[in-house]
Amino acid sequence: MFDITLTFDNGPDPNVTPMVFDILKREEIKATFFVLGHKLADDPACLALAHRARAEGHWVGNHTYTHAVPLGTMADQAASVAEIDQTQTLLDGLVGDEKLFRPFGGGGALGNHLLSAEALARLEGAKFTCVLWNVVPRDWEDPDAWPETAMQMIADQTWPLVVLHDLPTGAMAHLGRFIDMVRAAGGHFRQDFPADCVPLRRGVQVKPMAPYVTTGGR
Repeated sequence: MFDITLTFDNGPDPNVTPMVFDILKREEIKATFFVLGHKLADDPACLALAHRARAEGHWVGNHTYTHAVPLGTMADQAASVAEIDQTQTLLDGLVGDEKLFRPFGGGGALGNHLLSAEALARLEGAKFTCVLWNVVPRDWEDPDAWPETAMQMIADQTWPLVVLHDLPTGAMAHLGRFIDMVRAAGGHFRQDFPADCVPLRRGVQVKPMAPYVTTGGR
């Protein structure tokens, strides 16, 4: 038996996210949706989906506003703070006990490109919880076979925290199949996060954040 947590990045998408909600409801799984601020601002249907996520017991987190480049690589470091703030304003009424933030990794990579010093200071000052990851099966690149890739990656983790994407790639058509595979392998789905993937909790560094912060500006 092993624990596993599902998270979904880069949505919501009016044509995909409702299907994901339906599958999770059928399978009695609660997940976290890390949403993009510009989608909530530009499309009322996306904002409604964020509210639906909250109403159905999922957690909703901040995944930056534009998702253009990792915050630590932005030439204007003040803009990296705005990426956090603009989205969090749109999440008013949608967050639970913790304000959740996931940085943009640029393809799922971990490293000091994730955050600027200014962005980290904002996360600390506003008492955010920063949620990273340990399994990224790159479903956007291989929308049909990603479940098999994910299962191989899960085998290397004590508690996998999986990053999927509720985007119109066709990948989420295989979400139910993936869930069946996990359960057949002895997996138990839970909503909270493994400690190794949460270096910052409620603004306090519980693991060093230095590996995820750009030094000196760019």
